[in-house]
Amino acid sequence: MNILIDTNVMLDFLTQRDPFFENADKIMQMCKKRQINGFIAAHSVMNAFFILRKDYSVKDRRDILTDYMKLVSVVGIDGSSIEKALRRQDFSDVEDCLQDECALVCRADYIVTRNVSDFKCSMIPAIDPEKLLKEYPLGRH
Repeated sequence: MNILIDTNVMLDFLTQRDPFFENADKIMQMCKKRQINGFIAAHSVMNAFFILRKDYSVKDRRDILTDYMKLVSVVGIDGSSIEKALRRQDFSDVEDCLQDECALVCRADYIVTRNVSDFKCSMIPAIDPEKLLKEYPLGRH
């Protein structure tokens, strides 16, 4: 199974944000064990680098994100993906639309996000981490 991990779930894991860390950690363990294939959009790395600036030095952020990228594959964004996202009127948030475009590229089965309602119009179904873990529990594969 392929999943695209939305930036909010990525940050839940990286910052150990309660009460969301436990589910994010379980998903990352599944990725680490290759029970599922985890992907992130390239722009999520830049967004996380910016968001983490409040609590971490530049060096620490580089190290944190480099380590995280060992657990997932990065889906690139090109001009065509950005154009498609800008043209899609069904999304009000272009960043969420870019997540959907990246999910299409990696042939994701789901976009894993805590903001499922933001992906009502996505071509790839969105699922929250808790529901994903109920449907695909750790160690079942």
